[in-house]
Amino acid sequence: MTTEGSADEAIRTRVIAAYDVAGARVAGQLDDIVAFAAELCGVPVALVSLVEEEYQRFLARIGTDLLATPRSQSFCAHAMLGHEVMQVPDAREDPRFADNALVTGAPFIRFYAGAPLVSSEGVPLGALCVIDSEPRAALTPLQHRGLLILAKAAMGRLDDRRVAREQGEAEAAARRVLEASDLKFRTLADTMPQMVWSTLPDGFHDYYNARWYEFTGAPEGTTDGEGWNGMFHVDDQDRAWAAWRHSLETGEPYGIEYRLRHFDGTYRWVLGRALPVRDQDGAIMRWFGTCTDIHEQKLAYEEREVISQELSHRIKNIFAVISGLISFAARGKPEFAATATDLRHRITALGRAHDFVRPHSAQSRPTVRQDSLHGLLADLFEPYKQGDGVRLAVIGDDVRVDDRSATPIALLFHELATNATKYGALSTVTGAVEVAIAAGADTVVITWRERGGPPVAAPAGSGGFGSQLIEMSAVRQLGGTVARDWRPEGLVMDIAIPASALSRAA
Repeated sequence: MTTEGSADEAIRTRVIAAYDVAGARVAGQLDDIVAFAAELCGVPVALVSLVEEEYQRFLARIGTDLLATPRSQSFCAHAMLGHEVMQVPDAREDPRFADNALVTGAPFIRFYAGAPLVSSEGVPLGALCVIDSEPRAALTPLQHRGLLILAKAAMGRLDDRRVAREQGEAEAAARRVLEASDLKFRTLADTMPQMVWSTLPDGFHDYYNARWYEFTGAPEGTTDGEGWNGMFHVDDQDRAWAAWRHSLETGEPYGIEYRLRHFDGTYRWVLGRALPVRDQDGAIMRWFGTCTDIHEQKLAYEEREVISQELSHRIKNIFAVISGLISFAARGKPEFAATATDLRHRITALGRAHDFVRPHSAQSRPTVRQDSLHGLLADLFEPYKQGDGVRLAVIGDDVRVDDRSATPIALLFHELATNATKYGALSTVTGAVEVAIAAGADTVVITWRERGGPPVAAPAGSGGFGSQLIEMSAVRQLGGTVARDWRPEGLVMDIAIPASALSRAA
C-alpha cells in the first residue's frame, strides 16, 4: 500500500470510528432499508456494508447469515469509490470478480448492484447492495433510482446516530465539568461546538457559553432568566415553555426541537436538551443543557421523507398496473377469466396492505395507527362488509404490525374472506365471521370463526391453491401454525404467530 493509500485509510478509519455502527446494527435501524431494497430489485439478498481496512462488515442484511467477509473479496470496496450504482450482470464474466471466492464458491454471487455510502466529509464508507445467485440484466430505471435513494436514507440514519452520539458525548462532558472548578468549566464549555447553558434548580438561566452568543448575536446577559424564550420562533415559544415547565416540575430530561433566531435574523432548527444534576439525596442542584444546530439534517430528513413517500406511491401504482394487465389479458382468453379474477383480487389485497403501512403525508395518512393489526384487518375486510359491518367483526387485543408482516397477513385473510364469501358464512344472508385476537407474551393467536353459513366439511386431500397460500403465508412467511376445525356451523381456524414476526418492535 502506498503512503498516500495509507493516509486515505487512516482518514477512513477515523471517520468510521465517529459513527455508532455497532449501535445501528444492534438496533436493526437499517433492516427495513435492506428488506425494501431486496423487494424493490426482486433479489434474495441485500446488505449494508461497511468496508474497513481488512474486512467488510454488514450493518444490516437479509437473505444471508454472513456477518463479514475479507475486504479482498468485497464487491462493495469497488462500488463505494463511484458516484453511481455499480452493476455486475454476471460476476463470472467480470475479470475483477471471476476468481473471487464468493463467486466460485458459496454463496455463488452472479448479479451484484451497489450504491455507494459516503460520509458528509466525502469519505467512502461502504455500499448498499443487492445480490442474486443468478445472472441478471441491468436494473430498471426505477430500481436504479430507488437504490440510490435508499442508500441516501441509510446514510442519513447513520448520520443521525452520529449526531446523537456526539451530542451525548458533549452532554456527558458538560456533566463532568461540574465536578471541576468554575474556571475549568467555562474554559471547556466555550471551546465546545454546541451551545451550552446552565440554570438554577428553579430553571433560572444564569450561564451561556461563548457559542450561544456567537450563534444568536444577543448581547451578553440579555437572555438570562426568561429572556431565552424570546429568541425562539413565535410559533415554537409556547411549546418550548410547556416542555421546560414539565421538566422543572417532574425532573425528567428536557428535549425539544425548535427554531432559534440566528445572528443574521433567520431562524434555524436546533435540538435543545438538558439534564438535571442531583446531589446525593436526589435533589436537583442545577440543570445543564445544550443546543445543537440540526437545520441541515432537518431539511434533509424532510426531503428524504418526501422522496420515500413518492417512491412508495409509485410502488402502489405498480399494483394497479399489474391488476390492469391481468384484466386485459383475461379479456383475450375467456377460459382464464376465473383465475384472472382471483389473481387480481389477491393483488388488490396486497395493494391495500402496502397502502396501509407505506410512508404517508399528513393528508394521505390512514385515520387509524399504521402499526395496528385491527386497522390493517379492517382495511382488508372493507370490500366484504355489508350494511353496518357487523357480519365481519374484529375483536380482542390490538397488536403492532409493520411492512414486513403486512403482505403475508393480506394474503392470508384475503383468502379466508374470499372463501367465506364463496362457500362459507358470508355466502348467506344470516352468516357472520368473527376474528378474535389474543396477544400473549411471545405469541399472538388469531381465531377466525364462521357461523350461520351452510354446512361445511373438511376438503379431501391436501386442499387447493388457496389452502396452500394460507399455509405459505402463516407458516413459511410468519413462522406460525394453523389449526382448522371444520364444525357443522362453520370453519374455525386458530392461527398462532410469533409476536416478533408481526413487528420488529416486538
